[in-house]
Amino acid sequence: MFQSKNNVWALAEVKNLLRKASNQPVQLTSGPMGFSMPLPSKDGKKLYAVGGLARGELTRYESKTGQFVPFLSGISADSVSFSKDGNWVAYVAYPEGTLWRSKADGSERLQLSFPPLYARLPRWSPDGDRIVFYAFAPTQPVRAYLVPRDGESPPELLPEANLPKWDPYWSPDGSKIVFGGDFDDPGSVIRILDLKSGQISEVPGSKGFTGPRWSPDGQHIVALLAKLQGEVLFDLTSQKWTELVKKTAAFTNWSKDGQYVYFLHWPDEPSVMRLRIRDRKLERVVGLKNFRQTGFYGIWLGLAPDDSPLLLRDTGTEEI
Repeated sequence: MFQSKNNVWALAEVKNLLRKASNQPVQLTSGPMGFSMPLPSKDGKKLYAVGGLARGELTRYESKTGQFVPFLSGISADSVSFSKDGNWVAYVAYPEGTLWRSKADGSERLQLSFPPLYARLPRWSPDGDRIVFYAFAPTQPVRAYLVPRDGESPPELLPEANLPKWDPYWSPDGSKIVFGGDFDDPGSVIRILDLKSGQISEVPGSKGFTGPRWSPDGQHIVALLAKLQGEVLFDLTSQKWTELVKKTAAFTNWSKDGQYVYFLHWPDEPSVMRLRIRDRKLERVVGLKNFRQTGFYGIWLGLAPDDSPLLLRDTGTEEI
């Protein structure tokens, strides 16, 4: 017996004179629940396994009450992103990995991506007409895609598919897309794609950086250090990088006015933090010691249109 793709399988090993053992495995479990760590009983008549159902509840942190409350009806989704005007929302269903969009009130819901793609971190174009995201697929490298809001055409690969395109992000004028490489790759660099010419340029001095985010005023790009060990800021005028944060950081979000960057800090003293760009003042927005997070990466942070932190609360189950 073995586990694969969240299910338990069996493969016959013994042959006898009357029947040959099949070399094809037999699937023993199925359904929405995932199964792992199979163990047969001593008499060989029963099979024990850990069954888990991965689900989450999207929540918004209310600073006035200090509580996390269900957001967008508490859907099981992360990678939530709002259009510039706040009227549209895109999100990735968890754990299915499919990309959806709807009006902010939940109406006009439409699925934009389908298996085998597993979508991550969609971002709206400034005009609200398109969404860029990256995705995983079996036997394929991580790639970035563009999809129209109306879903009338399937996701389209960004040019130069052989380059790693993690976490793509729009420039404020919608003419360019900035992206990085694998978060675990110390050789990752930040690159910028010019959508009109199709040309890709490398941001100088960006080796070891990933997760880029263009500032709302278009003057800066904030990025993460590989292995998520800090944050840096690139000034597009001076073409120089400066250090912002020297602690574990992930899922950077610019505030709407561009004065702050929010990020998730963990594992020690897990919390939502924010840094004021002007004077580098760092403050904790809310501690997460008793908040059970989940999502594709196990953690995730987004911002609502009013800059309220969004997190996916773990509501999954696990039983023997």
